Amino acid sequence: MYPEALIDYLVYFHADRDYFECHEVLEEYWKSLPKEERNEMWVGLIQIAVGLYHHRRGNFAGAEKMIAGALKRLDAAELDQYGFFGQELIDRLIVRKQEIHERKPYTDMNLPIRPDKLLRACEIRCSKRNVRWLSTSDLQNEFLLHKHTLRNRSEVIKAREAELKRRRNRSTSSSDTCP
Repeated sequence: MYPEALIDYLVYFHADRDYFECHEVLEEYWKSLPKEERNEMWVGLIQIAVGLYHHRRGNFAGAEKMIAGALKRLDAAELDQYGFFGQELIDRLIVRKQEIHERKPYTDMNLPIRPDKLLRACEIRCSKRNVRWLSTSDLQNEFLLHKHTLRNRSEVIKAREAELKRRRNRSTSSSDTCP
């Protein structure tokens, strides 16, 4: 009923408090959709995670920008269709944006999810992964806080190098055939 990526996102969000992974899993899902199905709601949810990632790291400008972007993209009725209490979520984001603007320190935020199949699917996923739903952020975990700079990017770099090589080969072979 719900995309697996949404369940993964919510578990990373509420159990691991790994906002970087929230961004990764939902962006991959969004990009996998045909262009005509790429709904702004997914981008808004990604921006919430990125905003909280920045807030937790003390990047208030980045956090405020992301939360403001999420507020522009999210629609309460559409969020309701995906298992959220849509207006409550938007209201929480408005409060969070103000807290960020006032430079208040980061605190964990929970997304208001309807107590139905979506919440149950998240709880089951937590159980399988042996993580606790509604955990608190581990503010001592440097990797969690600074994941974008500390993660292993060797596979990404390899893929980019392979794509660059492929493009060079293609341009070389097409220039060989030009008169």
